[in-house]
Amino acid sequence: MKKLRITAINKMHIFAVMFLMSLVMSIQSPLFAPYAATLGASSVLIGIMLSSAQIANLSGNLIAGPLVDRYGKKLFITLPMFLAGILFISHGLVADPTSLLLLRILNGFALAFLIPAALALLSSYAVDSRQQGKNMAIYGMLMTIASIVAPLIGGNLGAFLGYENTYYLIGAALLIVAFYTFGFVRDQKQQTSHVRNSASSNLTFRKVLAIPKVHIVLMTGFAVMYIHGVIIYEVPYLAVEQGYSTATTGVMLSLMASGTLISLSLFFMHRFDPVKRLMFGLFGMSMSLFAIFNEMWTLPVLLFSVGFFFGIVMPAMAIAVTDAVSKEGHGRAFGLMSSFYSLGMIVSSFVTGVIRDSVNPYFIAFLVGMVIFTLVGYKKMSIQQVQEQRVYR
Repeated sequence: MKKLRITAINKMHIFAVMFLMSLVMSIQSPLFAPYAATLGASSVLIGIMLSSAQIANLSGNLIAGPLVDRYGKKLFITLPMFLAGILFISHGLVADPTSLLLLRILNGFALAFLIPAALALLSSYAVDSRQQGKNMAIYGMLMTIASIVAPLIGGNLGAFLGYENTYYLIGAALLIVAFYTFGFVRDQKQQTSHVRNSASSNLTFRKVLAIPKVHIVLMTGFAVMYIHGVIIYEVPYLAVEQGYSTATTGVMLSLMASGTLISLSLFFMHRFDPVKRLMFGLFGMSMSLFAIFNEMWTLPVLLFSVGFFFGIVMPAMAIAVTDAVSKEGHGRAFGLMSSFYSLGMIVSSFVTGVIRDSVNPYFIAFLVGMVIFTLVGYKKMSIQQVQEQRVYR
């Protein structure tokens, strides 16, 4: 009983850290594009800044996986958070776009270690697939609440304190969270049982990539984050192009996160196959984009719809990974998943910055979503055919 209580307390600390980390880092979401523009960055350069940070993030994700599996998770949560805090404070000190670009790249690399390590640590506290699903659902809800509150906070802080002071505040808050992590978060060292998996110990990246269900997760992750990247770029840029305040764009991003929270609250969804949920969510996000570029409804309502379907996809992604890969390979698996998230953001940020003056970025995002949806459907049918052949044999 005492051991169960200690485990529950340890999980609470992990949830608290992940929530605070997401809250603090998401505060900058409505600020970066207009801040970069005030320093003289063009729309193309802002796209390069965002995509460069994601390239650094992708590199860090691939490096993080094996290190997290080998040396433990806590180190790769605490140290990057300290570095990120210092780098965010430095954001407020820059005087030109070049310096901001360099800081963005360094920050992207530092933060790349956080999510794979945090997800691997959280998954290590699950003793079966059902508990794994519960942990990921709670994680998703906390991250969504943070993404609802953070843009509102960030938008208003940017309006009242200015960009520089807001970045000072973000950096200081991250340092405080890093100290909390160092003092209270514990690695889970002993495992007594395993979540259902199809892989063995000592998994390499190549072995993880050979698992068919992982292909579906990676493709969907790329498409979803491409769509997300377009919205994260386009909505804050309304403050530059149409004179919206950062508070207004923060409200729009919060509406999208509100849709995510509502879908995460539909716990009956966890009864369905995670791959089917991935496909349903991706299709819904693509159709919402179709409505956006055709102006079929108001932007806030359609952003809410995008967020709703996003909330269906994300928990299913994590469950599909933990069902397919053994705990010994969770660091690598989540590192790969995060790297494809980063790849989606890289491509979307760069493409959006280049084409936005000639082609509607929402239209391109719709095409990406539908092409990946088709590929995922084909892959799922292929997996089913192989399974049926094995049964008949």
